[in-house]
Amino acid sequence: MLGFLQGFSYGLFMTCLPWLLVGLVNPRLAVGTETPARWQVIVRYCLVVPFIGMLLWLTSLWGGFGPSLPGWLAGIVAIPLALPLERRLRGWLRHRRERRLQAQREAESRQRRNRQAGEAQEAGVAILDPARPPVDADSLVLAMCRSKQGLLDASRPDLAVQADRLYSRYRHVLTVLSGRFDSGELAFERARGLVAEVCLGTVDTLNAMASQARGVASVDADFVRRRLATAGQRLGEEERAALMRRLELVEETERRLGELTARNESALTVLDDTAVAMARIETGRPQASLTTERALEELSRFVEGADRYGHGSG
Repeated sequence: MLGFLQGFSYGLFMTCLPWLLVGLVNPRLAVGTETPARWQVIVRYCLVVPFIGMLLWLTSLWGGFGPSLPGWLAGIVAIPLALPLERRLRGWLRHRRERRLQAQREAESRQRRNRQAGEAQEAGVAILDPARPPVDADSLVLAMCRSKQGLLDASRPDLAVQADRLYSRYRHVLTVLSGRFDSGELAFERARGLVAEVCLGTVDTLNAMASQARGVASVDADFVRRRLATAGQRLGEEERAALMRRLELVEETERRLGELTARNESALTVLDDTAVAMARIETGRPQASLTTERALEELSRFVEGADRYGHGSG
């Protein structure tokens, strides 16, 4: 065994100089790192490998019968065999680290979007559950559930809350209409039809938002920005152009989603205006026999004459 180690150390010493020269010409052939440099070649074949060989040679001096041929041959082929293994090991570690970072980024992205969704949620808004729609849900409410599910599948809960807000407005407007008109009246049917058309248009917009969000769901903008920031000048022109194009796609999509969101906000405002306008309509018969102003006048006149009733009774 000691003779094998001694021969192995001699083989390493013999291959240091050839691999040093090869690495100075092309560092990728002599170093197993992703982006090798010539200083790494010098450090490896002038310091690290000779140190390992010296350590093995000193260890083999404790005994043995001189260097063995198998050890010498093993030392000669050690570096060319170790380089592919090193590249494979480094690649595996790099992919493992990237997968871990990707999972961490996805978790942070979900938390951020859930936080944004919570911040965007209005007070008193009913939450739609696409898996369990309301019992009395009509076709329009079911369409809202499908549009919300599409946005959730695209990992955009911050946009999915718009379906909840639309459902709340729709339900509120119908409640106001039911309180002001009878269900058989022509005005009720006309107003309900117009409200349904506005809501259907908003559902179409939500579906368009879900489609566009799915288009860039696989693009990690944060990773692209970090890649551009950390790699810097080491990136080639082709890779830099590809990364910049990804960012442009994400930014274009986000700009388009902002425009569609503004369109939905306009529709929600129209529904709010409708609810307020319908609430102001007085369609029922008054419960009091006198108007409020007339009742106030009669009550004031009664108070003025209250003393006269008191003197008469004395």
